Amino acid sequence: MTGLEPFGARLRRAMDERRPLCVGIDPHASLLSEWGLNDDVAGLERFSRTVVEAVADRVAVLKPQSAFFERFGSRGVAVLEKTVQEARAAGALVVMDAKRGDIGSTMAAYAESFLHKDAPLFSDALTVSPYLGYGSLSPAVALARESGTGLFVLALTSNPEGGEVQHAVRHDGRSVGATMLGHLSVENAGEEPLGSFGAVVGATLGDLSSYDLDINGPLLAPGIGAQGAKAADLPAVFGSAVRNVVPNVSRGVLRHGPDVVALRDAADRFAEDIRAAVTAA
Repeated sequence: MTGLEPFGARLRRAMDERRPLCVGIDPHASLLSEWGLNDDVAGLERFSRTVVEAVADRVAVLKPQSAFFERFGSRGVAVLEKTVQEARAAGALVVMDAKRGDIGSTMAAYAESFLHKDAPLFSDALTVSPYLGYGSLSPAVALARESGTGLFVLALTSNPEGGEVQHAVRHDGRSVGATMLGHLSVENAGEEPLGSFGAVVGATLGDLSSYDLDINGPLLAPGIGAQGAKAADLPAVFGSAVRNVVPNVSRGVLRHGPDVVALRDAADRFAEDIRAAVTAA
């Protein structure tokens, strides 16, 4: 397979040259209603197309949440395919938020669904769950390397339930979350300007100085905006790794729809606040 330039390099350039922001595409029923749209495939398509029109030509990353499309069955997945293709055509990198995790041939099939260049849902990166053991992700890691795509591995998530697994201490004294970060550091060793294997680390988690976040890879950071974290919080949370943070905002931008200009202005405000915070760090 002829791959793209590695995802990490493409992401670094997009973050530097475009607005350093990931905007989620989360068309859940309540948000469709706020936009005056029906909770149906037509509403889903209108919502997704509007977000792409508003910000895909200016922000570094768009992150569709596949579950909100899958709930409409095959017609919803068809809208997701179109959303991914149109976002990438406009120059945004697409991170598919599907949080896939399994073993063997099943994990390989999940990876092929999103990371194979000929797949209808081909995306620049995929979120994955390592909690069948990090090694279970091997098929996805191999395909990502081959195709020039990336992975974001759930490591230190912002949901309160995550702590019972991610902060659990292994026999070697390391937490599970720290172990995942360690695996990613190995994957990214020697890559320039940035590795392609990132971690999901919540921006709402506060002081993370006990964790080594310098994995030479991107840190997808949900929690900015509606969940309570602010751009100004990023340096304190991420420390020396803050330049590699990909801050994700969903509702904070999306609530300004369906007006395209209002969506664009909201994304610009978040991005400028983030750039200022990172530059000052």
